[in-house]
Amino acid sequence: MTSSHSHQHLSQIQETRSNRLVLSLGITLAFVIFEIIGGYLANSLALLTDAAHNLTDVLTLALSWVAIRLALKPANSNHTYGYHRAGILIAFFNAATLIVISGFVGIEAFRRFREPLEVQSTLMSVISGVAFAVNLVTALLIRHGSQSDLNLRSAYLHLMGDVFSTLGAFVAGIVIAFSGYNWLDPLVSLLIVGLILWNALKIIIEAVRILLESAPRDVNIEQLVEDLRQIPGVNDVHDLHVWSITTEMRSLSAHIVTDDISLSEGAVIKEEISQLLRQRYAISHATLQLECEECQPAMLYCDLNLSHSR
Repeated sequence: MTSSHSHQHLSQIQETRSNRLVLSLGITLAFVIFEIIGGYLANSLALLTDAAHNLTDVLTLALSWVAIRLALKPANSNHTYGYHRAGILIAFFNAATLIVISGFVGIEAFRRFREPLEVQSTLMSVISGVAFAVNLVTALLIRHGSQSDLNLRSAYLHLMGDVFSTLGAFVAGIVIAFSGYNWLDPLVSLLIVGLILWNALKIIIEAVRILLESAPRDVNIEQLVEDLRQIPGVNDVHDLHVWSITTEMRSLSAHIVTDDISLSEGAVIKEEISQLLRQRYAISHATLQLECEECQPAMLYCDLNLSHSR
């Protein structure tokens, strides 16, 4: 009952996030079309280049939306966990594209340090000011939930990268107009690139941890085992596995050693364990095997290589 309610609540959250992504995507796409038309009429390469850059945000948002829609699909015989991991793969891809884009921006920035170009500061400030407002609105639309959803966080990081980029360009344009220091343009770009790279690498590391079935960072496994052993009726714990399906969905499987008890007594122990896991460790999906005699050897962490060889 609790598990069903939890899954239903998560589906409602995903629907809300999906709608926000669609709205953010629509605003970004409309702005790209506006920039393309404006750049064509004004014969401005700067506008057309920025439009191409914003087009990558459209792709990012579209992929994040696809991942959320896939996560809403029910599990089936081929995908018994459903499609929740699609969001992790998209987050990894989005973060990787950020690194590639940052590389191109960094190379261009160094080239401009060596060969400074005259910056049209007024046009630069006007365009970046409008772009800043658009990027900020779209980023705020998907900010809610981005801390707990890696897919959403990668899309949010893409947009916030543009927010800082356009804000930096806006400020640099104003300063350049009064000082003539054209080197401020590539300097601001490099500072922003450093910030984007730092956050992109953190997303990639987190995505890899989840794909490798690592235990969640905030779960102290030793303390978890000790808490389980304190539950009345639990004699020992072994063959323990704790992993994340996504940043919001955690799973656990374990063998629980008890006395030779009835099924109804075992059900009570299972419920107490499940309640402890939900409340203290945010683990909502637990698979527990009760047994009255430990397997030999009784290892806390099962050696899958050894099991396979047997």
